[in-house]
Amino acid sequence: MRIQALIFILVISLLPFLSSAQIKYPYPVKSITLSLDGQDVKMAYMDVVPKEPNGESILLLHGKNFTGFYWKGVIDFFSNAGYRVIAPDHVGWGLSSKPDMKYSFEMLASNNRTLLDSLHIEKINVLGHSMGGILATRFALMFPERTLRLILEDPLGLEDYKKFIPFKTIEQQYQKELSGTYASYKKYQQSYYPVWKPEYEVYVKAQAEPLKQKDFNSVAYINALTYQMIYEQPVLYDFDKLTMPTLLIVGQLDRTILGKEMLTKEQQKLHGNFPIMASKAKSRIKNCQLIVLPGVGHIPHIQSPALFNKNVLSFLKNM
Repeated sequence: MRIQALIFILVISLLPFLSSAQIKYPYPVKSITLSLDGQDVKMAYMDVVPKEPNGESILLLHGKNFTGFYWKGVIDFFSNAGYRVIAPDHVGWGLSSKPDMKYSFEMLASNNRTLLDSLHIEKINVLGHSMGGILATRFALMFPERTLRLILEDPLGLEDYKKFIPFKTIEQQYQKELSGTYASYKKYQQSYYPVWKPEYEVYVKAQAEPLKQKDFNSVAYINALTYQMIYEQPVLYDFDKLTMPTLLIVGQLDRTILGKEMLTKEQQKLHGNFPIMASKAKSRIKNCQLIVLPGVGHIPHIQSPALFNKNVLSFLKNM
């Protein structure tokens, strides 16, 4: 009986990790326990220590439709360059717990600070993509003393969605999330790239993993909560408070808009132009460089990894 009880406890402890078992993360995944709103939750992360450390670390913050899984190429490159790389799954995503609670960028930023504390990392470079760009900015604003440099890769939040995207209740967004299918996920991800390639399919598979889960309803509800978080919590009004060296690196062809499907074709033309939005953001950030990558869409580190990594490494070495 004691052996059966131990097996039961082991299975329960692994439940947050079993849902994505078919998608193999590129490095071993660890976790820490956080206490959030009276709940104990797990936050999963990869911690990749380089063979020849240069004394610096980099924190990779993923976007809404992704997890730490899609950072593989970036992890490999910067680890080989001497950086210790920390790539978490935010609470609510991937291999981390998915608690039903109020989601905020402040909460997610605090989670990452706790993670860094547990790893005894005092200062770090922070790179955020898409929604992760909002989170990276919020982290830098809350913990400037911990942030060496800030890199924003095609970040959401360069415009205030509340000003032109119709409001949706949580229930309305929940119903939309419930209707998700592999085909709808793929169609949306195809909009990230000028030309779709077979090697991008794995990221659709990763996003679609929750569709197989018995508790997909819960996952869909959390997706609705996090959509609302992006919609309600713009960060662009605080750009002028950033003090650390900042790199904005965006794809020339990126036209991503949160809730784009609710706009007419004419309305869509007025928003989501990342080169224009990034140029405006650069003028508000004190110590900022802007790089626009020609022919690139929403995910430079996947579509054009060599060019992306080269530019980010140059920024890290020279700023």
